[in-house]
Amino acid sequence: MSAKIMDGNALAGEVRAEWKVRAARLAEKGMQPGLAVVIVGDNPASSIYVRNKATASREIGIYSEIHAFPESAGQDEVIQRIQELNDNPEIHGILVQLPLPRHLESNKVTGAIAVEKDADGFHLYNVGALVAGNTVFPPCTPYGVMKMLEKCGIPVEGQHAVVVGRSNIVGKPMALMLLQKGATVTICTSKTRELAEHTRRADILVVAIGKPHMITAGMVKPGATVIDVGINRLPDGKLAGDVDFEPVKEKAGYITPVPGGVGPMTITMLLCNAIEAAERAQARSVQV
Repeated sequence: MSAKIMDGNALAGEVRAEWKVRAARLAEKGMQPGLAVVIVGDNPASSIYVRNKATASREIGIYSEIHAFPESAGQDEVIQRIQELNDNPEIHGILVQLPLPRHLESNKVTGAIAVEKDADGFHLYNVGALVAGNTVFPPCTPYGVMKMLEKCGIPVEGQHAVVVGRSNIVGKPMALMLLQKGATVTICTSKTRELAEHTRRADILVVAIGKPHMITAGMVKPGATVIDVGINRLPDGKLAGDVDFEPVKEKAGYITPVPGGVGPMTITMLLCNAIEAAERAQARSVQV
């Protein structure tokens, strides 16, 4: 029997509808959530992501701005703009589109974002809060994965979750969020010896390694939930995930497609973080 497809577009639509109501409540109080995106350079994929975020923002009731810099922009120039956005009361969430050009230090640039406006959850304060289990702004991709599991009724507590990938954006925070929900978590990398022995024990398998079709059907436990975070451009121009979708689909219990799986949820959780930031700003203004 084929796996149930975890339709990221449909699930994202459900979540956005819920948060659109919250944005409307803020508007009734005279506050429209505001999101600013900072992008440096002309990376085609990044440009597409930024446009998609701006479109999604408008649809959910968020005011959005795009602050684009040329590839040659200096670090001080970019940080100065971020500081101006920190001081702008109409902007409640800020994100820096990654990757940045090599001459810019990502940690310093993202670290310039005010903690209360860190919509992407990459500020070191929010990373530390994630480790402690009380972050306000979770990183958007693992946040989206957790929301998909919740919406599909897939239990996490007591399950063995295997995360393949150790990036600061997905792998590490994903493992922490699964751990906080009571899963037993194993973290693997592309260099893990006997990788298949680990992945075959996973009730929940999350893959974010950046290698197309790396996870084959023989590496998956029958009935497992398989979350494919990877997105790779093949030589023929088509997109593919890190999971060999068609064979694995016949073995897994649940599986996410690429595209149309985790991607829409990542953008959605960014919008949720921005609205959350606006709600907190509104609450602070009432207290003053």
